[in-house]
Amino acid sequence: MTLTVGLGTLGLHMAAPRTKPTTRKVRCSWCGEDPLLIAYHDSEWGVPVHDDRVLFEFLTLEGAQAGLSWLTVLRKREAYRAAFAEFDVQRVARFSAQRIERLMLDPGIIRNRLKLESTVKNGRAFLQVQEEFGNFARYQWRFVDGVPMQSEVRTPKDVPARTAVSDAFSKDLKTRGFSFVGSTIMYAYMQAVGMVNDHWGECFRAQKLALKVRKSRQ
Repeated sequence: MTLTVGLGTLGLHMAAPRTKPTTRKVRCSWCGEDPLLIAYHDSEWGVPVHDDRVLFEFLTLEGAQAGLSWLTVLRKREAYRAAFAEFDVQRVARFSAQRIERLMLDPGIIRNRLKLESTVKNGRAFLQVQEEFGNFARYQWRFVDGVPMQSEVRTPKDVPARTAVSDAFSKDLKTRGFSFVGSTIMYAYMQAVGMVNDHWGECFRAQKLALKVRKSRQ
């Protein structure tokens, strides 16, 4: 005879497995669902940069973006690094007209002649700024007194396209021979390299970056 005993008879109960509630990170709406934009948003956008090579990279990429989406530029970022000597500004400043012609055949980058020529031109102007100030970072951070500006962004509509600071920054760069550095481009650059923290209020990165600024001030 087979005796069947239910778990309930023995006073045992199978508890349902506990699942931890999943909390989805709130991010700035502009990064959407694209993995490349999300990774850039979470690790780079708004983080203060003081490395001249990285600053020259962002200056180049922001200029290349003019008229295009940032996602388009991000997808070509590695190709840009290869095409522009890993953004070694001294090497880029020596690019010849023949080198530009070769770059015009590179499908991995944005083949706009004015933008490509501008990168070389900006490289030469960049070196002059380094010579005058010691490095480009020291020059650019003067425009915000060395400390990132903290925005009060609550919705995407609160993010400006340009500010008085980006106007001044753009104007000064133009007098130094830079191109593709209009105020709107330079405000996007300032956001990218952390001169301004424009993560909107509920974004998980907003407070983290603001905390770093408070510590640096202390």
